[in-house]
Amino acid sequence: MAETEKAEAQARAAQPLKDAIRDARIEAAERSAVVVDMRDADLARLEILNDALDPVFAEVPAGVDLFDRGISRGDTPRLWIDVLAHVTMGRDKRLYRFVQDTRYGRTTLAESYETRDIAEAVTRYVARRLVERERALSDDAAQGEVVARRNAVHAKRARRWRSFRAFLLGIVIGVIGLVALAILYPNL
Repeated sequence: MAETEKAEAQARAAQPLKDAIRDARIEAAERSAVVVDMRDADLARLEILNDALDPVFAEVPAGVDLFDRGISRGDTPRLWIDVLAHVTMGRDKRLYRFVQDTRYGRTTLAESYETRDIAEAVTRYVARRLVERERALSDDAAQGEVVARRNAVHAKRARRWRSFRAFLLGIVIGVIGLVALAILYPNL
């Protein structure tokens, strides 16, 4: 027996790299399982927030297509509110971080450990976006009225010019007709 134990010890001593690689693979598998569990926890917390936001998005008017809410499952799970804003989990996996992408980079709109606080921040964001939409539409309507008035004035001028051109054409045709009569019937 001592000989077999001695042979195993020598075999292990002869292949330290192989043992180290096997140990590293075991550690990596354990870490990836932990990472998957953490990602699942992030998804679960984001789904809880998504459910908390259901009443808010139920109140959004039916014709408004500003918001495209959904959870993306990637390396970093995110709850997308619209094209610009999303909620992601902080490094400690308990902190909600509500961020918005701007032309100057990413801006943090709210951070909290509480689902209720982030839901209120998202509600305020949705309200601001709806007000911005209303303003843009009212500006478009006001601009549409200005354009309509401008088009009406342009159409009125066009009608005047058309009438004036028709009058001038009539005079030219009349003069040509009189000249033609004078040439054809010189004795008249």
